[in-house]
Formats: sequence, structure tokens, C-alpha cells
Amino acid sequence: MKVLGIETSCDETGIAIYDSENGLLAHELYSQVKLHADYGGVVPELASRDHVRKIIPLIQRTLDSANLTSSDIDGLAFTRGPGLVGALLVGASVGRSIAYAWDVPAVGVHHMEGHLLAPMLDDNAPEFPFVALLVSGGHSMIVDVKGIGQYEVLGESLDDAAGEAFDKTAKLLGLDYPGGPLLAKLAEKGEAGHYKFPRPMTDRPGLDMSFSGLKTFAANTIRAAADDPQVKANIAYAFQEAIVDTLFIKSMRALKQTGRKRIVMAGGVSANRYLRDKFAEESRRKSFEVYYPAFEYCTDNGAMIAYAGCQRLLKGERVSLDMQAKPRWPLDSLA
Repeated sequence: MKVLGIETSCDETGIAIYDSENGLLAHELYSQVKLHADYGGVVPELASRDHVRKIIPLIQRTLDSANLTSSDIDGLAFTRGPGLVGALLVGASVGRSIAYAWDVPAVGVHHMEGHLLAPMLDDNAPEFPFVALLVSGGHSMIVDVKGIGQYEVLGESLDDAAGEAFDKTAKLLGLDYPGGPLLAKLAEKGEAGHYKFPRPMTDRPGLDMSFSGLKTFAANTIRAAADDPQVKANIAYAFQEAIVDTLFIKSMRALKQTGRKRIVMAGGVSANRYLRDKFAEESRRKSFEVYYPAFEYCTDNGAMIAYAGCQRLLKGERVSLDMQAKPRWPLDSLA
């Protein structure tokens, strides 16, 4: 089954074609980073309008790249939620319209399920069951995954997600948008031992997370520090170290709680090299397996939607043409 996947949940237009027999055939991605940079964050109305402009040309380019035509496509998958409602509506409207025109079934995919399953695109894909650490700009959660559609959320951020905390702290350090990757790059120049940031909610039981207090701690530290490039690098290092340590501590608790020996990291923050190195090093010491998506599939992309949609279409799932987008959609409500 060849499935065309459409991702438009926020500020990236992702299109891909996944074949259940031959894997990923083609994928295209357009990022709106430059469009939103002057505003220091995503402007929902601008995001929606840009999706409208880019989505059809990207679909055609993806078909051309895979050397396919519309008659070769067996199904459509689009991000149904969660996300910005206007952006979601663009992908949902186009996806349902194309499915109707091409006379193929369509399915709406949960954005975080797409991230969760993104490592399955790799040749060395993890086997079920596993614990998933989903960390992105909008979501941070720890999930027990028994199989596709079998998800139990064990813990999540009560306020800012990890990626959101990265971006906001980067802005406090005077870095451009999007700040998370720039903060990580600045942290590479930092030195350990100059600052000690708290590891929020690690001194109490449970798997929920909170990063807003850490952001406030960073703001106070930056305000009191000298305006010096090395000082900023040291602060970035300490902040990143605190985020990563917190995510690691919570993940180890989840492995112990569930008895799993396998952890999958996904979402935009899973591209952070310090985070990957921490988990890789500790996996050798503590004898657990760790998996990540390829860097190009960490951020929002059409490939993960095409894959997740393909699995659901193969199981016979379908959506009606009057299906609505779901900007708020709990992951553990899926079946």
C-alpha cells in the first residue's frame, strides 16, 4: 500500500509517500522559520496562509520525486491534531479532497503518534513494547507503548514543554528564533561547574514534569550575570544539562515502573546531541536499549504521518469526508 502523508500541524509543511512493502519512497519539507523569525514565534494566521500556498506544489514535487502519479496512491494520511487549528484545517481539507478526487481511503493521524512511530522508519527499528520519551516544542510526555494504538501516558509536562523551555530561555539569552538549536550550539562552548540549575520535580515520586520554574531560574541567573559571551555559554550549558538530567531521571523511573528494557526518544528535542549522548552512554552502563529517529525525522515531517497512516489504513481504519480537525487530542484516547 502506497500512502501519501500530509503534515501541517504548525509551521512546517511536510509531504511524503510511504510504501508498506518498500518503505519511504520520497519526502519533501518546507519550513516557515524565516517567515516567523521577525515575530520571535509562530503567527498562526501566517502559518495557515503559507500552508495553503505550499501544499499542492509540494505534493506534486513528492510524486515526481517518487516517479509516481495519482493513480499509484492507495491511501491518504493527514495530521488531524493536535496543533494550530487553522494549519490543521489546511492539511485536513486538502487531504480529504484529494482522497475523494482520487477515490482512495483517508485517515487522520495523531501528531504525537507520528513522532512516537518515527523511529520505525529506520532500518534498525525498535520492537514493541517500549517506553517512549516524546519531547517537542509543544509536548513533553512519557508513554508506555505496547503496540500501535496501545498507549498509556505515564507522565507529562504540567506547564512548559522541554522544547518550549529551550526556546524561551534562548530568547532570554538574546538568541534568534528558533532558539532551541541555537542554545544547544551555544552550550557546546560552555564549561561545566559554573552554575547549578535545579532538576525540577525529581525530588518527588511520579513521572510528571515541569519546566517553567527552570526557565524562571534561568531568567534570574541571566539577569544577575555579566554580559559576557562565555558567561552566556556557561549558563546555556547548565540549563541544557538540567533539562537533559531531568528527562533522563524520569525516563529511568519509567523503565523501572514498567519493567521495560527499551526506550524510544522522539520529537524535535530528540535531535539534541547532548541528550542523545547522555542516553547512549547510560544505556551501556545500565543495560537498556535506546532508539531515536534520524535527525530529519525528529522535527515535524510528512514521513512520520505517512508511516503512521499506512499502519492504520492497513488495519482498515477510515475517516468520513466530514471529519473535523482536533487541535486538542489526548494521545491515550487512541485505539
